[in-house]
Amino acid sequence: MILIDGKTTAATIRKEISQQAMQIYNQRGYRPHLAAILVGHDGGSETYVAHKVKDCEEVGFDSSLIRFEDNVSENELLQKIDELNANPHVDGIIVQLPLPSHIDEQKVIQAIDYRKDVDGFHPVNVGRMVIGLPAYISATPLGIVELLKRYNIPTAGKTCVVVGRSNIVGRPLSILLSRNGEPGDCTVILCHSRTPQIQHFTLQADVLVAAMGKPHFIKADMVKEGAVVIDVGTTRLPSQTAKNGWKLVGDVDFETVAPKCSYITPVPGGVGPMTRVGLLYNTLLAASNKVYQ
Repeated sequence: MILIDGKTTAATIRKEISQQAMQIYNQRGYRPHLAAILVGHDGGSETYVAHKVKDCEEVGFDSSLIRFEDNVSENELLQKIDELNANPHVDGIIVQLPLPSHIDEQKVIQAIDYRKDVDGFHPVNVGRMVIGLPAYISATPLGIVELLKRYNIPTAGKTCVVVGRSNIVGRPLSILLSRNGEPGDCTVILCHSRTPQIQHFTLQADVLVAAMGKPHFIKADMVKEGAVVIDVGTTRLPSQTAKNGWKLVGDVDFETVAPKCSYITPVPGGVGPMTRVGLLYNTLLAASNKVYQ
């Protein structure tokens, strides 16, 4: 069993991005710039956005963090997005999800200029990804594909089972892995909460991706010998031994599943760091005009 080290891989990619960011600065006189909007004070969102700001500093990007309270109006939020869209020195824009219930998330996502949509959520980017045109690909699927590539894990002709159909992870990843190319050329089965007898499908998986958000959902009897297992889950569970009172666990019961695997990602330290670096990569693409001229 080989442990897929997302933390080390992400560190290597950040160094590569840093070098390219310096080249962009030398060419145009200002650094790649990521603007993040955070609404409210959700603990997970606060932590994630803080990581994004830190990551930008590490690779030589500029970053802006715009904060709003939970009661911000939808119109005020959309006005701020319009300002960022019009700012030529802002390359990428993200709005941290989830948003309060009185704000239409899809309306906010579609308000972002698709050329600055470095989260890859805008319908234009999703559509271009589906038909194989250059696009910003959402960070988690992008990170997973990059892990498969950097670990030289063969995918052509393999059966890949994705458990979870979210627009952020499951759906786009299923499309990426079915596309012509490497990594890709998989026969993809997409399972979800309404799939009966999920075990029947997961046992067919050469590559199994768990992205349901249900801690320890994937058990050893659901995984065949020699499978590659990618755990996307990140659930906080109470822990009496952790200093902060909680621990991060994945969708895979790691202790029982790992001995059966050829490769497996841990939680934490697997997909998570690659998601963060995926956002940096998309911002670099935006700054270098490699997707949209």
